[in-house]
Amino acid sequence: MRSPRSGPPSAGGGPARRTVLVAGLAAGAAGAGFALTELATHHNAENDAPDVSPPVVHPVASTREYDLNTGWLFGKFTPGSDQPSFAENTLAPVTLPHCVTELSWQHWDPRSWEDVWVYRRHLDGAGLLGELGGGRGDGPGGRRVLVDFDGVMVTATVMLNGTVITSHQGGYLPFTAELTGHLTSGDNVLAVVVDARCIPIPPTSSRPESVDFYQPGGIYRDVRLRVVPDAYLSDVYARPVDVLSASRRVDVQCTINGGHGGGRAARLATVLTDHERVIASVTQTLPPVAAGETVTTVPLAGLADVELWSPDQPRLYDLTTTLTVPGAASHAVRQRIGFRQAEFREDGFFLNGKRLKIFGLDRHQLYPYTGMAMPARVQRRDAEILRKDFNCNMVRCSHYTQSPHFLDACDELGLMVWEETPGWHHVGGPAWRDLVVQDVQTMVTRDRSRPSVIIWGTRLNETRAHPGLYARTRAAARRLDGTRPSSGAMYTQHQAGWDEDVYAFNDYHRDEAGNASLRPPLAGVPYLVTEAVGVEMPHPHRYRWTDPPARLAQQAVFHAQVHDVAQSDPRYAGLLAWAAFDYSSPFGNYGEGVKWAGVADGFRVSKPGAAIYLSQVDPRVRPVVVPVFFWELGAGASPGGPGPDALLANNCEAVEVFVGGSHAGSGQPMLDAELYGHLDYPPMLLDLRVDRDDHPELRIEGYVDGALASMIRMSSNPAGDHLALTADDLEIVDDGADATRLVFRAVDAYGNQRRYATGDVFLGIDGPGELVGDNPFAFGAYGGLGAVWLRSQAGRTGLVTVIAEHPQLGRARVQVNVRRAGRARLD
Repeated sequence: MRSPRSGPPSAGGGPARRTVLVAGLAAGAAGAGFALTELATHHNAENDAPDVSPPVVHPVASTREYDLNTGWLFGKFTPGSDQPSFAENTLAPVTLPHCVTELSWQHWDPRSWEDVWVYRRHLDGAGLLGELGGGRGDGPGGRRVLVDFDGVMVTATVMLNGTVITSHQGGYLPFTAELTGHLTSGDNVLAVVVDARCIPIPPTSSRPESVDFYQPGGIYRDVRLRVVPDAYLSDVYARPVDVLSASRRVDVQCTINGGHGGGRAARLATVLTDHERVIASVTQTLPPVAAGETVTTVPLAGLADVELWSPDQPRLYDLTTTLTVPGAASHAVRQRIGFRQAEFREDGFFLNGKRLKIFGLDRHQLYPYTGMAMPARVQRRDAEILRKDFNCNMVRCSHYTQSPHFLDACDELGLMVWEETPGWHHVGGPAWRDLVVQDVQTMVTRDRSRPSVIIWGTRLNETRAHPGLYARTRAAARRLDGTRPSSGAMYTQHQAGWDEDVYAFNDYHRDEAGNASLRPPLAGVPYLVTEAVGVEMPHPHRYRWTDPPARLAQQAVFHAQVHDVAQSDPRYAGLLAWAAFDYSSPFGNYGEGVKWAGVADGFRVSKPGAAIYLSQVDPRVRPVVVPVFFWELGAGASPGGPGPDALLANNCEAVEVFVGGSHAGSGQPMLDAELYGHLDYPPMLLDLRVDRDDHPELRIEGYVDGALASMIRMSSNPAGDHLALTADDLEIVDDGADATRLVFRAVDAYGNQRRYATGDVFLGIDGPGELVGDNPFAFGAYGGLGAVWLRSQAGRTGLVTVIAEHPQLGRARVQVNVRRAGRARLD
């Protein structure tokens, strides 16, 4: 048995904690109330549900931060709808993240969102001015009000009381609007005009089909309001140095926004902690703070005992940096950092000085029903699926900068990240290219302190040579972060016009026998495969639940083959296959508008194609036996069984197979097989030809160290088929945005997937929640399964009961508790 690549995952630095203040506002035309709520949020790598505790006050944290996801009114933009006097009775109350149109899991139509929209929110000026100390915040001793937008698709104009505050182009990166000096003591109207039309802004041209993924409009990520001192830390970049030596340190680069200046002296204090234990600290006296932005770097040494971050042990530490100006409030920024060294060499990838084969998938952040507008819990779940279920050690964020919640989970779980600037095939004119450079700068600045991010995609995906543009993007990344290499995925294998640090190739090669294969690495450069398999093998192709079992199994074979090749040659840094999840696309197969390339579907349910990923884990951590076939005997299914070469993905030393209670054979790992022998845990082939009609059961036993470690049972008798309903989480919070996935399936008596169910599933709900999804759901059309998301309602707690019902398969029920998000109202 081959030794595993890695040991069991570790929780590393444990749950991270940050303290914020949350603002809630009752939706409606008259909503001028401003309820301030303090919330201490703990993020747990083992369970992504926020752990909300009573208010926690940190003496260094003078900043007030308010969640602005609730209390918005929304509708199509009409003349005057961005003005304070607009009659709001035509607008609908919404909670962020939000998509401007309702969607299904298929047949997305860009015409439904390509329009101009408006979001409005009332702010109580008296409450906010009180936060400013009773004044407008003007002057060296005052405070400032900032509104942070994590992402608005596609362009945004932010207005307060009819005055334009700022505007932003591009949907994937954050921006900030400063309200200081514009607030009045009464009701203030914050209006965001969102232009969701397809206009020439990266990654698109003026046509939706210029990129291979849809971009539904809206304020689809979080919005926050911050009250900060006049002089505050606008950015803190933690740059670990010499991490493999005992003299390791972290250089903390602080950008100070000095506001009005005024010649005031200041002090910077930086503290590195492991939970409550202080590891190192330093205080530095600064020259008088000047107006505008000033950058200073504080080295923090004495870190010989810190542990390194890796996929096996994602060790995180808390870094708190505090700016103190005498006579004014202090400002603190707390962030989690990790220490690691990542190197791409000609002979492979090395993490912390040790060779590590990259094993992963590409990810789109698109979801059925909501486009890209999903809350933190759902974004984090994708990282958990990739790291914990699929055993990936790396993900490529294709083809844009993705949710900070997803990246938070990558930091915590040890999932390395390729992060790239928005782009796909198309390159526009000079103004368009300027936006690309700006996107690179914002991307790097936002995420350069993350240990999970190991490479920047500064060259747009699968574009030809544009030497001037890519010289600029590389230079921007290196100026802001000199610790990571740059790259960009290529669709042809040549180096003409290529000048990146790592050669990345999207390789959909097949050999003469039709097997998935890879081209040999280019000589003289670090080499990484960034796409393989997909739906281009063979073309056109798809992997849907309604496809023949042999086709679904072929997806697993192709993924196993390309990873086997990548494992066989040390010159491959590794392979990131296409793709983790199905996604809606203008180039979707067979008319549904969906790219069926994922090893999991759009609902994040694993297909047979995911079997190889599920099995690549040490059996002493988690023994795995995953059939890459269905046990469906009889008319309309597979009368003779799965056949003589049924693939079984597993990590066991041996398996024993029983059909109808009788021993039917044994299996051994295919260590000597040409196509699979380099995998840590190769699959097995089983002879599962069946010539009996008495509905025999299948039992497969997996053995590790001579002992039974895993067993699955599968029924061929349809009499035991029923409807199953499961929830990812049994508890969510009442912020109006939190949500959890509910999956309903046709299953056999032992819970294995059945694909031949027909008709619809009907869903009923009772309690303080709402269902996001199709109801009824076209069960038969999708392939015997489906999903919706259960979303909380703002300010309402209690038990939610959801019932799924199918005419032949019966009913199933699940309950989810909605608990309060730790509110404590402030006057």
